[in-house]
Amino acid sequence: MAHRTLKLVTVATAAAAALLSGTTASAATGVPWATAHSTATASGTRWLEKGGSILTSTLTVQGEMKNTGPGCFSLWSTTVHDFAPTPARKIATQCGPGTTPVNFKIHYAPTTTSSVYVCKDGATQDCGQRTSITHWPIQQPVAPAPGTR
Repeated sequence: MAHRTLKLVTVATAAAAALLSGTTASAATGVPWATAHSTATASGTRWLEKGGSILTSTLTVQGEMKNTGPGCFSLWSTTVHDFAPTPARKIATQCGPGTTPVNFKIHYAPTTTSSVYVCKDGATQDCGQRTSITHWPIQQPVAPAPGTR
């Protein structure tokens, strides 16, 4: 039984290491994300910044939030680390028409899940659909070479 457990831990660790090493990207090649609610949208790119081990990586999220109508809208993020949810946190707010930058980082491990969503009036009662920012693959597909479309 102990041999089976050790084998399972070894396979899981190797899989997590392969996943992280194969999915590290830079800002220029980040994976797109987008979410919206009513007259507000938020979009940008996300990528992993590899740490010293599989448990010390950082998920970096950048982009912008736009509102084309009246009222205030906020971008929120919820994250679950090792099956323990953290409180929702407000990332950016845009009142009235305009654009606000979005920049935040999340400690990332293989058991981390996180999503973003837009809510009206700075609270989390009237919100749009949640969009995962930790679904795989996290690395953006390579664009076709010029002239091959």
